Amino acid sequence: MAKKQKTLSPRGRTLRSQLWFDNPDNPGMTALYLERYLNYGLTGAELRSGKPIVGIAQTGSDLSPCNRHHLELAKRVRDGIRDAGGIAFEFPCHPIQETGKRPTAALDRNLAYLCLVEVLYGYPLDGVVLMTGCDKTTPACLMAAATVNIPAIVLSGGPMLNGWWKGMRAGSGTVVWKAREELAAGRIDNQEFMDIAAASAPSVGHCNTMGTASTMNALAEALGMSLPGCAAIPAPYRERAQIAYETGVRAVEIVHEDLRPSDILTRKAFENTIIANSAIGGSTNAPVHINAIARHVGVKLAIEDWETIGYDVPLLVNMQPAGEYLGEEYFRAGGLPAVMSELLKARRLHADAMTINGKTMGENVKRAKIADPNVIKTYAKPMKKQAGFKVLKGNLFDSAIMKTSVISEDFRERFLSNPKDKNAFEGRAVVFEGPEDYHLRIDDPSLKIDARTLLFMRGVGAIGYPGSAEVVNMQPPARLIKQGITSLPCIGDGRQSGTSGSPSVLNASPEAAAGGGLALLRTGDRVRIDLNKGSADILISKAELAKRRKILEKSGGYDFPANQTPWQEIQRGIVDQLADGMVLKPAVKYQRVAQTSEPRDNH
Repeated sequence: MAKKQKTLSPRGRTLRSQLWFDNPDNPGMTALYLERYLNYGLTGAELRSGKPIVGIAQTGSDLSPCNRHHLELAKRVRDGIRDAGGIAFEFPCHPIQETGKRPTAALDRNLAYLCLVEVLYGYPLDGVVLMTGCDKTTPACLMAAATVNIPAIVLSGGPMLNGWWKGMRAGSGTVVWKAREELAAGRIDNQEFMDIAAASAPSVGHCNTMGTASTMNALAEALGMSLPGCAAIPAPYRERAQIAYETGVRAVEIVHEDLRPSDILTRKAFENTIIANSAIGGSTNAPVHINAIARHVGVKLAIEDWETIGYDVPLLVNMQPAGEYLGEEYFRAGGLPAVMSELLKARRLHADAMTINGKTMGENVKRAKIADPNVIKTYAKPMKKQAGFKVLKGNLFDSAIMKTSVISEDFRERFLSNPKDKNAFEGRAVVFEGPEDYHLRIDDPSLKIDARTLLFMRGVGAIGYPGSAEVVNMQPPARLIKQGITSLPCIGDGRQSGTSGSPSVLNASPEAAAGGGLALLRTGDRVRIDLNKGSADILISKAELAKRRKILEKSGGYDFPANQTPWQEIQRGIVDQLADGMVLKPAVKYQRVAQTSEPRDNH
């Protein structure tokens, strides 16, 4: 009797899911896998038809309000998958909500990544739709897809509608930092502070500013992993549900084409992404996440690349926090395709980089137009001529980044305009050991904080916090804010919200908890930051620096809070620094795992 042959897919390919549901070499296991997937109404004929089984990685939940509307959008994704001849399997992802998770949502990015890797590798999936939105959901999903390397496509959830307060645009996050100043100055009370914050979040969706959420979803599109135009569509708009359907259709097609993340996530794609980030005024969190994705797919990308490739790219998007407008205007002005078209015409992009719709980036954006020049500027007449990140090095750290697109005229005048020392500043350091210490002591007159003081925060990196928190955007003491001084230079080994307009020096690596130079800094030291040289140094002798390090090592190193959960201990033990993506060090050696091995049977 002839052995039964596997059923081929409609395009004549054997699919990965057939290892579970249509394996004539192992009928016992095939029966075991099949029987339980039939108990809610699927038929054996469907699962053995050769139709692609496409996962829907669901990041929406009541714990993740920025992504909650994905619970509805998934229905349109299912429609698209079914109409294209596939079968949809929806499953939950570990929740990550930037504004909800304590001590920081960044602690959970790697945990969500690990969970999704196991799902994509160990279950009968031929491809996956990655439903992204809130900050860390996008990199977590892309990191996992890069590791497993089955066909994957990103569907972002889109920004909220514009927020408004007393006739002015109230951008999510950005308006909170401004209201915090107003509260400190005594111009508003606690209730109005709460009302302003609430006004900035008027609908479903993620931040309506160019914070980390809008940045990372735009960069997923710039990488080529989303359909063109996907990132900017506001969450409540009908176009969001329409592109959800189109994404479902395309998810089935990329399975048939065997178009994998490794085909798209090339060095050219990452260079395009760095350039796009500068042009949109993207978040300082972008290097952490993009570098992590690159490491998981095996593309060499260094923190220095963000300056060498992107520093001289002009700012084209007039959107908070670097500009005036919010997500709805940005979408109507043309979104990322219009920005990329300007960059393409200026010959700043790799036009031949492949994207998820099977076309090159150049083909996708060459006909895109700016619909509102107030919101998206031309390359010839930008908002700022240089808008990328400056990478700083010195005895304080091996690297840190400064976002130049948010350097205000006031900040530039006070700190960067000395005719004898342009683009550099020196000042007395005041050091805080984490946000609790900052909030406790920022108004302490004994610290003698003045308009030339440099504020430092340490102990807030990947190990020290743990997870690295968005706490470095420190405001001055209330008495300075009342005098009209609303910003001081802030430097730290943690991160800052992408919605903040503070021109801080961030992501210092190595952090204090890993023995970085910040651990040796003392309040009262003078520090010099030189943007011309890209340097950041404590102005003390090498002998004094060595003496301090010896004292630190003798005391057991920089002290940080004890672990509170098992995951905190696990991550702290194997996590890399922010400059290198804050990845789990042992994880980066696992690449293209769906091609290198088959998961073993479970019975």
